[in-house]
Amino acid sequence: MLKLVRASALVCVAALSASGGALAAEKIKIGFPIPLTGEIPKVGESSKYAAELFREEINAKGGLEVGGKKYPLEFIYENNESRPETAVNVTLKLIDRDNVLAIIGPQSSRQAVPAGAVANDNETPMISPWSTNPETTKDRPWVFRAAFLDPFQAPVVADFAGKQFNAKKAAVLFEISNDYSKGLADNFKDAWEKRHGKGSLVAFESHGPKDQDYSAQLTKIIVAKPDVLFLPENYSFVALAVQQARDLGYKGPFMGSDTWGSAELMKLCGDACKGQFFSTHYAAAGAQGATKEFIDKYSKKYGYVPDDVAALTWDAVALITEAIQKAGKLDSNVRKMRKTIRDNLASVKEFKGITGNMRFDEQGDPIKCAVIVEIDQKGEYVFKESVCP
Repeated sequence: MLKLVRASALVCVAALSASGGALAAEKIKIGFPIPLTGEIPKVGESSKYAAELFREEINAKGGLEVGGKKYPLEFIYENNESRPETAVNVTLKLIDRDNVLAIIGPQSSRQAVPAGAVANDNETPMISPWSTNPETTKDRPWVFRAAFLDPFQAPVVADFAGKQFNAKKAAVLFEISNDYSKGLADNFKDAWEKRHGKGSLVAFESHGPKDQDYSAQLTKIIVAKPDVLFLPENYSFVALAVQQARDLGYKGPFMGSDTWGSAELMKLCGDACKGQFFSTHYAAAGAQGATKEFIDKYSKKYGYVPDDVAALTWDAVALITEAIQKAGKLDSNVRKMRKTIRDNLASVKEFKGITGNMRFDEQGDPIKCAVIVEIDQKGEYVFKESVCP
């Protein structure tokens, strides 16, 4: 599939070259291929809400100032339906037909990995706010991310679970066809066995993307008697797995990953998820400074506390707009402007985001800290500790 994607992408580059790539009017157009429907619609909603909050603030001041002149921000949202093939198609549309200067998204690694190939082959800067799979940016100089990587997240989770629960044996349940879920599961397996020895991972069970009943996998896990069950799953699967595990008699703790951070989790999971821990990118409860300002504005406008996807999207938009401002002018040639934005992103020495300070390594991955949060009895995500590279 990737070969076909690359071929299509190269055709789009040629088409853009032929057209001259002129900017349509004097607007700054940025594309968002996000999951507004499908498996994780709350992720798309959070992304769009955060982006709109940013756009409205800037445009209320007359636009983004570049070289002494202000330009209105125009954000184009395309629904990737939580599907890899749709993510490829809408990313191509944003680049080739809409002539956006940059792409923000997709969020999930399952869509970000193939879409990253499109953006890179079309020489269009892309930042995935939420993707943690290394393949999204690997050997793709035009692709960046605002989130930490799974090879960093997995040891953080393994270390915390071992310490918090005095755990010696662990089990994992993951989605086999999801790049994020499988990649993080594999990384956790390596990290856990490195610390606790071969055989310490007593169950490593998978399920399909449309499965709703995990009783067979969970029964095997319960029989293996793990001290902790790791669920690197999207929030919709987490709610099902946790409740089914409890119904089958599992009494031990769960450990989650950054996909647990959606505001939708507690609506779906309820009391069953209270008292559990997960790794993520920021903690809303107790936040201060610019992070608290963002949380307050978002909560007032949309009626709920922003999740990590929203915060990471805000940082991704801020990174792109900062790279545009650094250019000093808005070049009328889209291809040249895209190249300038890419170069400015790659040269970021320090960016102070609401999810923490970061800078990019040679692969376009941020060097930043992870956060462990606890879901308290109010259902709030409370800071427990941070772990930095």
